[in-house]
Amino acid sequence: MFILSRQVLKLGATALFASVLSVASAVAQTPSAIKIAVIEGFSGANANGGEAAFRNFVWAVERVNARGGVKLPASAGGNQPLQLERFDSKGQTEEALSALRSAIDGGARVILQGNSSGVAASLIDAINKHNERDPARRVLFLNYAAVLPELTNEKCSFWHFRFDAHSDMRMAALMDVLKDDKALKSVYIIGQDYSFGQAVAREARRQLGVLRPDVQVVGDELHPLGRVKDFLPYATKIKASGAGAVITGNFGNDLSLLIKAAKDVGFDGKFYTFYGNALGAPAAIGDAGIGKVVAVADWLPNVQTAASEAFYKSFRVRYPKPEDDYVHMRMQLLVEALAQSLEASGKQGGAGANGAIDMVAVAAQLERASVTFSGQTGTMRAADHQFQQTLVVGMMERQGTPGVKFDVEGSGYGFRVVKTVPAAAAEQATSCKMMRP
Repeated sequence: MFILSRQVLKLGATALFASVLSVASAVAQTPSAIKIAVIEGFSGANANGGEAAFRNFVWAVERVNARGGVKLPASAGGNQPLQLERFDSKGQTEEALSALRSAIDGGARVILQGNSSGVAASLIDAINKHNERDPARRVLFLNYAAVLPELTNEKCSFWHFRFDAHSDMRMAALMDVLKDDKALKSVYIIGQDYSFGQAVAREARRQLGVLRPDVQVVGDELHPLGRVKDFLPYATKIKASGAGAVITGNFGNDLSLLIKAAKDVGFDGKFYTFYGNALGAPAAIGDAGIGKVVAVADWLPNVQTAASEAFYKSFRVRYPKPEDDYVHMRMQLLVEALAQSLEASGKQGGAGANGAIDMVAVAAQLERASVTFSGQTGTMRAADHQFQQTLVVGMMERQGTPGVKFDVEGSGYGFRVVKTVPAAAAEQATSCKMMRP
């Protein structure tokens, strides 16, 4: 019995050793991931916007990984999946900068952020300094929603790429609709009191002066970002001004609460918005928004093409809850462009001696990337790293009316596309003087 036990133990030890070797081999053959850090406000006043962005990126990364990940040569580690990591900035600059340091220390090579132009500006400065000090750990900053124009003008950076249309481009698309509203005689401009809100107000005045000098600006004010809980005083002033329309770059709760307050005081004018097509705004305003709330976007669910409809339906399968219904085409294009650029740089030898990805080579590919997905095409402009794509303007209508097959967030209201602005028409000049490594 004892001899038998020794033989069993010996066989068991041999099997265990083989198992350990097998596991070690599997670990060694498992491709390392390309880490992507999403630095966003996942708590605080605009947490819903942060969560919406993260859902879009999860979906996009799942698609890339399902087809085998990023296809790189053996010298760069072979095929590698994309790995998303989230860092809560709480919407604060200092928190975002702290998150940036943690992300880089944790191995992130790509940084995603968007829901604050002030935070984006600070990240650009910090990344510029980091990449100069530590070339072995360079990172790229892919911006999906921070639309202050100066970020791709005087503050442009080789390491920063913007995939959203900046605020002047968005304003021009809105004005393309507003200028044809011959009944409009006056507007009220309101926005958040920081760099982005200030830029929107300036550009609204400038473009009105060019396109509709007959329209009077009867109000122009800024309010604290994300801190106003009661917009009734602002809505009361808007109604008292006699304005026929409101122009606002507000987003998140600052937009939905403003629109709800305007409804409560009986304001009957239009809202020309950058972000009025989701995050609670349509449900907040209800029937009062039909034919009145205008929103500009890179894409809307009711863009009437087969590819667009299939894209939207597949998103709703992935995220079936009505409150999760905020899909961004540009975020899908961003991830596709990143994967494309990583693969292209790898084919051209974009890896260091130790197999690390050369982020200079990736950036060089990304700045001339052209990508098409679900019928939407976008091209990165190398001169300033501003993505060029078609923009659309939609009018809020009840679901089921002509052109409104899909509603927003289960609200019963959707946006009918009333204007399509081709990329060439949306493009604007840049003052960027790009410094390349």
